[in-house]
Amino acid sequence: MAQTTEPSAEDTPVAPEQQVEIEPVAPDTAIKRRIESILTATGWYTNLSAAVDEGVVFLDGSAGSGAHRTWARDLAQKTSGVVAVVNRITVDDGPVWSLTPALTELERLAEKSVTVLPLLLLAVLVLPLAWYVASFVSKLARWLLQDRIQSPFLRQVVSRAIAFPVFLLGLYIVLQVAGLTQLALSLVGGAGVIGIVIGFAFRDIAENFLSSLILSVRRPFQRGDFISVAGLSGTVKSMTTRSTLLTSVEGNEIHIPNSTVFKNVIENFTSSPNRRGEFVVGIGYDAGIADAQSIILDALNAHDAVLAEPEPMVLVDVLGASTVNIRTYYWFNGHMISPIKLKSALLRAVKSALTVEGISMPDEAREVIFPQGVRVLEGRSEDALPQTTAQPDRPVAEPTSSEGEGDLLSDELPVDTDAQEAAPADLLDNR
Repeated sequence: MAQTTEPSAEDTPVAPEQQVEIEPVAPDTAIKRRIESILTATGWYTNLSAAVDEGVVFLDGSAGSGAHRTWARDLAQKTSGVVAVVNRITVDDGPVWSLTPALTELERLAEKSVTVLPLLLLAVLVLPLAWYVASFVSKLARWLLQDRIQSPFLRQVVSRAIAFPVFLLGLYIVLQVAGLTQLALSLVGGAGVIGIVIGFAFRDIAENFLSSLILSVRRPFQRGDFISVAGLSGTVKSMTTRSTLLTSVEGNEIHIPNSTVFKNVIENFTSSPNRRGEFVVGIGYDAGIADAQSIILDALNAHDAVLAEPEPMVLVDVLGASTVNIRTYYWFNGHMISPIKLKSALLRAVKSALTVEGISMPDEAREVIFPQGVRVLEGRSEDALPQTTAQPDRPVAEPTSSEGEGDLLSDELPVDTDAQEAAPADLLDNR
């Protein structure tokens, strides 16, 4: 329900600042007609009526706001021939609940949409065009840098860095034509700030990306290399902008973040074909150490998988509680031979050679306790004890490899090329 305000002190006659003429300047009917026509033309008033008597104007009706009410009074005061004004126009606050403001706003948005529609069509045309031009510039830059930058990943990064300003220029043109000059300048000027904010928000992603960039430049490993990083070992399968993928000897896939690969020590077992292996053999204190060393060295040299250069080494390592521990070092082709299979074969050969030459290999000293004691037979000589007629078997020559060891070939899993083709962009391509 509409609410009205009671006439205030403004309802009292208001005299004009100029002097009142003795003779009327204009007839009352002309003044009335002129004031009503002007106020009606504004559309701000309802139930408007104006009465003039001897130059005194009486205004009645209702207005939508107090400013409109005051404006009507000021207009009447400035009309020629008016002596005084009595403003009895009330202010109509309107209904408490109305959809008129919402409908008015929707009409304004509709009118604005019609005005902006040509700009939207321009943006639809310019932005895709800028994208295609930027893509063309990126491909052209990759082609021009093909001979100067060997790494495909680096070429891609540099080409995108060259093409990005082209797309940014197209976006700036759209904003400029749309009248959003300030926004366009803020976009260009705030690109660095936005980059810093994104860098902090996605620090790990940025760190992995930069690490992949540096690893691609330095090339500490290639696809198919067997490496060890942060305690994890496997064959390199691929490297993306986020992680390096390894295939372990058990066949499991290991994803290591590039930042971890970059910060830790990388042990590459494939970069050099020659690898060194070692094992320890314990002989008895009653055996000749030099003889045992010579026997072990002959066994190593007799194996086809052990390289002659660098020469094997057989060194005394530790004087244990019950054995003299001899540590043996040997070299082999890590590209072809499995280290664990070769170690097994050499241990068999060394054990057999030491046994044939009568070199004892006692186990670790142990203390045996018999809680119930041991019964001793008295009054019997050694001749009375039962004698065995069985003779120990003569050791046979050990083969180069056993059935359990297989062919001694390396068991590092090859890279699956079919799966590699289906994988995401690999930074190790063309390396």
